[in-house]
Amino acid sequence: MLICTLQSFNLHTVYYVKPKILVLYYTQTGQLRQILDSITSSIADKVDIDYAVIEPENPYPFPWTAVQFFDTMPETVVHLPAPIKPLHAGVFSKNYDLIIFGYQPWFLNPSQPTTAFLKSEYAKIFKDKPVITVVGCRNMWLHAQEKVKEYLNNVQAHLVGNIVLTDNNPNLVSLLTVIRWSFKGQKAASGLLPAAGVQDADINNAQRFGNIIYKHLRENNLIDLQRELLLQGGVLLKPGLVILEQRGIKNFRFWAKFIREKGGPGNPERVKRVLMFKNLLLVAIFILSPVSSLTALIKQVAKRHTLQKDVDYFKQLQYEKGRL
Repeated sequence: MLICTLQSFNLHTVYYVKPKILVLYYTQTGQLRQILDSITSSIADKVDIDYAVIEPENPYPFPWTAVQFFDTMPETVVHLPAPIKPLHAGVFSKNYDLIIFGYQPWFLNPSQPTTAFLKSEYAKIFKDKPVITVVGCRNMWLHAQEKVKEYLNNVQAHLVGNIVLTDNNPNLVSLLTVIRWSFKGQKAASGLLPAAGVQDADINNAQRFGNIIYKHLRENNLIDLQRELLLQGGVLLKPGLVILEQRGIKNFRFWAKFIREKGGPGNPERVKRVLMFKNLLLVAIFILSPVSSLTALIKQVAKRHTLQKDVDYFKQLQYEKGRL
């Protein structure tokens, strides 16, 4: 933030130039835009904010069909995304003081539009800029954030903060609601199931992060931003999530390679393998999940000191290759 001084006729006036913030994001359902709007709502009159949306050349369907959804897994996991539209040229003409980058994970990796942007020439907008990542998802985000850290490092960005909002319902409940939302387009509660996605109360309460961000911008002290975000619940992480992601990413990598042996996205030759992956994944989640959770709990107790180090690492901003 710039501080300007005007001296004339024995008058001494100090005024502030509003910080310039770019909010850059991809959203399919609109939930992530709600989260970002909540974060910035408390400081909208104190900063100049521009919004830029990442758009696929061919928009993904919503609601999805099962084949369409699971067919995106292989290229998501190996980071070969579908192309995106050019980013609006106007954002490159401004010197932003901060970029807030919102994204969501798909199959334990950044969503395809997110990866497409980070691998494109447009990612140069991050160069030498402080960046705050904002994640909105069901529950698993660790590996996706590691990949985003890697891409940001590659373009010499400065990651100064991370905020994660997740669905805080039990795992199987949140899975059922996200299935209903993704394949039927129904977010609202029905029967015994609550509404899908991040809870409205958590989205509304995210406005507290905006004031923290503004304070650190005003004081030119972004180094300590993440510490204060964590004190305000910016990242809540259970140790068992680390174990589940370690297992999951290995399986997804195997299936991505196996499916891609039959061709690229939409190739009829790979549909059988896509459906095989879908069926086995659902069996693992609904039938084997209790056993998997029990073994994860045992491992969590046996390796609690190592896991606590992992939890501490994933809450912070540094990047160590190969952590997941």
